Amino acid sequence: MTLTKTRTAAASTFAAAGLLLTLAACSTPAATQSTSSAAASTAAASTSAASSSTSSGPCAGVKVIVDSASLKQSAADTSVCVPVDATTPAAKVLEEAKVKIEGTAKYPTSFACRVNGVPAADFDIKHKGGTIREACDDKNTVSYWALWVKPAAGTWAYAQEGLDSLKLNPGESLELLYTVDNEPAAPTA
Repeated sequence: MTLTKTRTAAASTFAAAGLLLTLAACSTPAATQSTSSAAASTAAASTSAASSSTSSGPCAGVKVIVDSASLKQSAADTSVCVPVDATTPAAKVLEEAKVKIEGTAKYPTSFACRVNGVPAADFDIKHKGGTIREACDDKNTVSYWALWVKPAAGTWAYAQEGLDSLKLNPGESLELLYTVDNEPAAPTA
């Protein structure tokens, strides 16, 4: 009987040792893990940080919003946080936000006629008096890209300067809002 117990105990010990060796072979100690998984974690964290910069939450830089409003032209619409740590020209902020501005004939760097190609030259803009097409010739008085600025802890105000002279500070927001017949009267966000 003792011989049977000794064999059973020995078999159990060998089985346990085999299991431990199998488990050890399947796992890699943390110190010897590949650096590619650490790089993947860093890349995932960077992607997450970049995504949060375009969210609707607070922005440490300048938040840029483009709203085509009643035109409903999603090609123009965007909301992005541009990292800045000092006073920065609006034109530079828009460039960093990848917002393409086409000025008017008379004011090529001050005013926006088209933002990201909107409204296209052949697009019919409906207004109270009918329809109009944007020719960027400074004759359109019923529809335009309005420029708005909001301080970090304030409300939206119509910009008192053009894109070429306006300066923005970290924490501020800049919105280009397409306005037809003075509507919308101001940004909603």
